[in-house]
Formats: sequence, C-alpha cells, structure tokens
Amino acid sequence: MNIFESMEKFGHEELVFWYDKTTGLKAIVAIHDTTLGPALGGCRMWPYDDEKEAIVDVLRLSRGMTYKNAAMGLDLGGGKSIIWADSRKDKSEALFRSFGRLIQSLGGRYITAEDVGTNADDMATVSRETEFVGGLKETSGDPSPATALGVLEGMKAAARMVWETDDLHGKTVAIQGMGHVGTLLAKALKDEGANLIVTDIHPEEGKQTADELGATWAEPDQIYRVAADIFAPCALGAILNDDTIPQLRCKVIAGSANNQLKEPRHGLDLMRKKIVYVPDYVINGGGVVNVADELHRDGYHPERAYARVRQIGTQVGEILRRADTERIPTQEAADRIAESRIHVLGRVQATYVPE
Repeated sequence: MNIFESMEKFGHEELVFWYDKTTGLKAIVAIHDTTLGPALGGCRMWPYDDEKEAIVDVLRLSRGMTYKNAAMGLDLGGGKSIIWADSRKDKSEALFRSFGRLIQSLGGRYITAEDVGTNADDMATVSRETEFVGGLKETSGDPSPATALGVLEGMKAAARMVWETDDLHGKTVAIQGMGHVGTLLAKALKDEGANLIVTDIHPEEGKQTADELGATWAEPDQIYRVAADIFAPCALGAILNDDTIPQLRCKVIAGSANNQLKEPRHGLDLMRKKIVYVPDYVINGGGVVNVADELHRDGYHPERAYARVRQIGTQVGEILRRADTERIPTQEAADRIAESRIHVLGRVQATYVPE
C-alpha cells in the first residue's frame, strides 16, 4: 500500500512506527487531526495477519477518534495506537514500558489509554515512562462501564425512533462480542428485561458468560442472521459489509465496535433496508468522555463524567432525526455535525492570542 496516499486521502497528520529489539515491540501511532487539541485514543493490542492490516486498522481507528472526540464536544483531536502482538501471551513489563517511551517521545501530541487487548494495569506500566496516558485506576479507570452505559442510552434513543418507546423490555438483542463492554452491556440489558442472543470468537468463555446471563448462544458466523430487534456489534470493525448486510434480520444496529461499516456506502445500504444504524463513534463515545474528564484542571470527577455520558442518548436522537429529515444515512448526519465543529472551532483558534 502507498502510505502517504492513504494519509492524504483520510487527512492524517502523522504516522509513527516503533520497533524495540530488546522487547520485540512493534507499535504504530496514528495522529489524524489535532485541530481541536492533542490527539486522544486508546492502544489496541492485536495479532494482525500482516503489516498492511495493522496500518489500515490504525488509520481507520484514529480517524474515527477525531470524529468521536468532536461529536462528544471534547477539546481533543483524534489518534490511535496499535501494538502488533497477542494480548493473551505477549504482554510484559518491558514491552509496555518501551511503548510508554514511544508515547513520551511524541511530546504530548498523542495521549493514550486502554483499548481492545489492553487494560488499566497495562496503562499503569506505560505511565512509568510517560505522563501522556489516561484510564488509570487512580483516576477514571476502566472505560468499559462508561462505554456500555453510552451504548445503552444510544440504544434507547434508537428504540424511541423505531418503536416510539425506549422500553427495551421484551426486545431481543443480539450481541456480537462478549468482551468487557459486550458483557457489561448484556448485564444492563438483562436488567432492562431484554432477551439476549450472544456470540464471541472465544466460545469457551463466551458460552460460560451466556449461561450466567441466561442468554441464547449463537455461533459467530450465525449472529448476523438471527431474528432480533437490535443487533449490537461489540467486537471488531468492518462487520457491516456486502456479505453480512443481506443476512440481517433486525430493525436497529447499535453497538460499541469501532468502524462497523466496511465502506461508507454500506450506510446507504442499511438505510435502503430500513435498518436504523446508530453511528458507532457517537454511541461508543462514553469511554473517551470518561477518560477525557481526567484532563480537566480540577482533575477527574466521576459524577460529571457520567452525567456527560448519559447525554449520548440525546445526541443519538438528534442525529437520527436529522438523518430522517434530510433523508441521508445516519453516519453522514453524524459526520456533518462533527466536521462542522472542527471547521468552526479551527477558525476560532486561528485567531492570534498572545500566550
């Protein structure tokens, strides 16, 4: 792939590669846009098949963070990092400290936190080498509960649009991915009285969680075709594509996974199929809102952070109404709102003010 072409196409500012021969660390940091402030986005640890897959993922994820942070009303740009390794067997103190030195070398242009494959303990190790890390146990901690809450609120907003009520009792929700967020979301939905169908690429753990929740288990390749009111993708991205969309038997798609649409045109495909798609970077913004609260001058306040997370349902409702009024795909409506904020505030900040 042509890296500079890809960066130009999606508007990236910086792509940093890091290799540490001592630890074997292979990491990439992608900084997409810093118009609104330093780039904030988590660190994903994943055993990619090849370099191209890793680069494409970090470019897509970092661009998504720009839109997410803008949509959440944060004074932060978008970035993301990946560690090319298996989180189940390759973690070590030395590896994460090496990664911390990479983050420190960027001088604050990028702030990291946990993501798929990493956790608060890993970030604590990273913090021994850099100040530019969030999601620590002594501050905001694991972002998963805030992410799950935001997804639930966004799901209720979509339910109001489709069924004219946000009551999820009796609704069937199919959850793809029973990681931290997926499991927390499933528990919250159970409390709401929803019926659950779940799946995960790790069936041993997934089936055990399904049994504990009283959920129906579906094989990973069958989850798209199950009859459900709501489909909640909570695993990896690009799962809404030419192969899967024709299989869907739901009215709403609302989940925590990033980059759910393989290509923008798939949003139009869902619109034509009369499926309400809640844009992923809006509905899953609770985690970044929680982490960003650490950056306030008076430090982290959970009440303030979670009050802001609960507003995600209101934002989702506004986006869905705008998409319906303008007859455009929902992700296009969300993009227009985020891009407008970046454009306007970028012009405001262009005014010279002496420091």
